[in-house]
Amino acid sequence: MPDHVSPPLWRRLGALIYDTCLVLPLVMLSVAIAMGVYLAVTGRADASMEQQMLPATLVRILSLATVAVFYCVFWLKKGQTLGMQAWRIRLRSTDGTSVTARQALLRCLGACVSLAVGGLGYWWCLFDRRGRYWHDYWSGTELELLPKT
Repeated sequence: MPDHVSPPLWRRLGALIYDTCLVLPLVMLSVAIAMGVYLAVTGRADASMEQQMLPATLVRILSLATVAVFYCVFWLKKGQTLGMQAWRIRLRSTDGTSVTARQALLRCLGACVSLAVGGLGYWWCLFDRRGRYWHDYWSGTELELLPKT
């Protein structure tokens, strides 16, 4: 029997929407900085727009890295992103301790896999008796609903 309450899906989605509003500008900023560096290094500032564009693969990698850093930093600091704080959700190890760097990275990588299969790894929380995602199993983590203060 779990010693915590798992947050309902609507709370998880609320936190995700909140965090998306915070992380999207960070992604745009990181791509803009990379674009500036790219143009400075390649000397293509006066070239046509098509020649000034960053390679799509670089933009994808940079975007994923920015999102991963955002989540990992918050999870390691308090176990919560700002969205999770607003919706009273905390990430912890299954033994109740704080999340380690290894667990945070595994959870980020696993979340990509959970999403890549049509989101099935996320929907799994609706069927799991402990409300865990696939990436929670892989990383040894779980979400808990915090009591009102």
